[in-house]
Amino acid sequence: MFQSIVDFFAKDKIQEVFNDLTSYRLKYVGIAIAVFALFVLLKKIFAKYVFKIILKLVNKTKFETDTKIVAAFQKPVTNFFEVLGFYFAFKILIIAGVPIDSSFIEKIFSSAVIILICWGLYDLTGESSLLFERMHKAYDVKVDKILFPFISKTLRMMLVALVITIIAEKWGYNIQGFVTGLGLGGLAFALAAKDAASNVIAGMFIILDKPFTIGDWINSDTLEGSIEDISFRTTKIRTVDQALIIVPNSKLTNEAVTNFSRRGKRRVNLNLELTYSSREKLEICVDKIRNMLENYSQVSKEGILVTFDKFNATSLDILICFFTDTPDFDEYFKIKENVNFNILDILQQEGISMAFPSTSVYVEKLPSIDKEKKIELVNKLQKKL
Repeated sequence: MFQSIVDFFAKDKIQEVFNDLTSYRLKYVGIAIAVFALFVLLKKIFAKYVFKIILKLVNKTKFETDTKIVAAFQKPVTNFFEVLGFYFAFKILIIAGVPIDSSFIEKIFSSAVIILICWGLYDLTGESSLLFERMHKAYDVKVDKILFPFISKTLRMMLVALVITIIAEKWGYNIQGFVTGLGLGGLAFALAAKDAASNVIAGMFIILDKPFTIGDWINSDTLEGSIEDISFRTTKIRTVDQALIIVPNSKLTNEAVTNFSRRGKRRVNLNLELTYSSREKLEICVDKIRNMLENYSQVSKEGILVTFDKFNATSLDILICFFTDTPDFDEYFKIKENVNFNILDILQQEGISMAFPSTSVYVEKLPSIDKEKKIELVNKLQKKL
């Protein structure tokens, strides 16, 4: 193809064309230029007026399919006018007898049409295209950020490779050797970049299997944090102290990962150490805490446990277990805080205080000291002071 273009624009060929123009009527050249100018004018009219009218018409329909297709093919169709202008202009020159290879013009025209069609399909397979809007109904929004760019890039790569193959065959090139060379080159590249390839494959498994997604809070053997981004090679995790950790995907797929965001609720465990008091007060306190949790709107009604657990050396221990209805980290601590305040109010109402570690020493009898020794000790103390 490139040699044909070079041959066409070679110095001797151009000189031959201009020499022949002297023996032909120049009006054919003028007609060819006028035809091309006409199509350029049609392009501007279409882009400025006709396309806007078409877009208004399709926007009035109930379906978004036609709107997306028209928007994707706007620039390809607009540029098609120039391609037609070149084609008809050269056809006029060929009819006039200018020595131009007709088959060469046909190949250029067909290749240009294929490229324009590819252009429209390329825009149609964008991340925000109709295809992904329909897939959006079947997937969660967070998953779209990972899966849709992957599908879009894959489709675009396949589309470009297909167009290159079709155009190469149209110009008479044998692509079998080219494809074989790509396969061997890809194998050599994969062997040389083994670690990178394993990370890419692991990234594909994460994207397709979806063990976690953007925004999830996970915990592995070596790290814990929120998923901020997932790419083909790495995963970015934001820790509690706002540090950003970039982890190779192969590392995450080879470790046990706990996804806290998938559990739907969070567990709260409390151990109240109360001072020794009467049985009646302790029973009332346990009942009030249990009723408070059962009537709390953001506490799950299942799994509530409030019980007198054990006798401690310096306290009576009450065990409290319940689940919050939200997996959100901030909301979880807010609910836990409100429950703690409610428990504190109940303890104050019943006159029960929290116990603290203490030690009591009881002396049954002090050793006897005679009066003279007491006076001597007092004098020694006064001298030191």
